[in-house]
Amino acid sequence: MTDLHGASQTSLPARISIVTLGVTDLARSSEFYAALGWQRSAASSPEIVWFRTADSALGLFPTDELAADAGLPPGAGEPAFRGVTLAINLESPEAVDAALAVAVRAGAEIVKPPAATDWGGYSGYFEDPDGHLWELAHNPFFPFTAEGQLDLP
Repeated sequence: MTDLHGASQTSLPARISIVTLGVTDLARSSEFYAALGWQRSAASSPEIVWFRTADSALGLFPTDELAADAGLPPGAGEPAFRGVTLAINLESPEAVDAALAVAVRAGAEIVKPPAATDWGGYSGYFEDPDGHLWELAHNPFFPFTAEGQLDLP
């Protein structure tokens, strides 16, 4: 396999650089994520809003325009579950509870209150104004590096 510049490539880099969420109201969603305490990037424009995260970026883009960008027709309605969740791992169960309180103050709806899990962690879910699911979790088996990134075994 070769890349666009003709260089040989044998694998796809294992990284997620950007997650872009389709939103129905760009201003409302931008205000929600800012209320979580996330830093809006100066790269934002009237068409797309960017937030910095620990090792990637979160983009907010109107749903129909995101579908068009991907070459797909606009959705005919939102499914109850999209088959995707986004997760934020935290250092302790108390940090999960505190983070969920911040999300609720920002306008999030709790989908599943945090509780001990059968795998030995602690986890709960909320949804943003467009129904995107976020899991807040403490996984004692996934420590953090000094830089705050997950240190998966």
